[in-house]
Amino acid sequence: MRVGTRGSALALVQARHVATLLGGERAGVEVVPITTSGDRGALLGDKSRWVKELEAALLAREIDLAVHSAKDVPAELPDGLVLAGVPARKDARDALCGAPSLAALAPGAVVGTSSLRRAAELRALRPDLDVVALRGNVDTRLRKLADGDAAAIVLAVAGLERLGRADAIDALLDELIPAPGQGALALETRADDNAAREAAAAIGDRDATACLAAERALVRKLGATCHTPLGAHATRGADGGMTLRSFIGLPDGSQWLRDELSAAAGIDPEVFGTAAGTRLEAAGARELLAAAEALAAGSPPPASTPEGVRL
Repeated sequence: MRVGTRGSALALVQARHVATLLGGERAGVEVVPITTSGDRGALLGDKSRWVKELEAALLAREIDLAVHSAKDVPAELPDGLVLAGVPARKDARDALCGAPSLAALAPGAVVGTSSLRRAAELRALRPDLDVVALRGNVDTRLRKLADGDAAAIVLAVAGLERLGRADAIDALLDELIPAPGQGALALETRADDNAAREAAAAIGDRDATACLAAERALVRKLGATCHTPLGAHATRGADGGMTLRSFIGLPDGSQWLRDELSAAAGIDPEVFGTAAGTRLEAAGARELLAAAEALAAGSPPPASTPEGVRL
């Protein structure tokens, strides 16, 4: 089996983990690095810059399975492809590096992040902070922190743990709602490749698969894009029920919606995620989406948007 992946350090670690789960070299599993548009610095209109070359390789039968960070996978897949498995999820939370808590940061402190969603949530919580864009891979961003380019930076816990850099974590940001799919891996195959689909499903985790399905259903319902600061994180309770927390807002943190919805055991995750999206729509999420898209295009946002509402 040929397992396709981006060539970044984190992507390779993730793909090798999946290859091991599939049986590794003894089972004939080969990891195939593929350079994506995102790796080349392309700025496309959505998340496809991180996955489209992998999906093209799948459709061309050059690879049998693609390993993605689930948060990079667009809500709609190309015809002929399916998400066939989601291995056990790592910690989905965001980590603060450089300070023991958000509260410990002084007014005006510089906080770096490459995520529009993280920037919006940080500004909504602490409008006094100077949140700046910080690019580069994990090691590059940690080096910039050490060099004093920022008082603190925000990174994904899962990425730091997978790269063996959990020592850089100074605080876990429970107050931030993670990106849909954060901490999870998505295994994509051709719909007609039964062997690959069965292999991916066999190493999947039931709860991780259900939670990712709910989060992706919410994204689809809202029609959110990479220009939209959106958080969505589903968890399973001990009783089998599901809770879905969500955030949507403007990049400057001035207007936002936060919600938390729970459902009893047995609910269909996609139905649940769609219901959560409908609830956000009723509170003004569509208007926030339009405003975020307008700002991304350099236009003034519509006037009728909610101002910080917790449902």
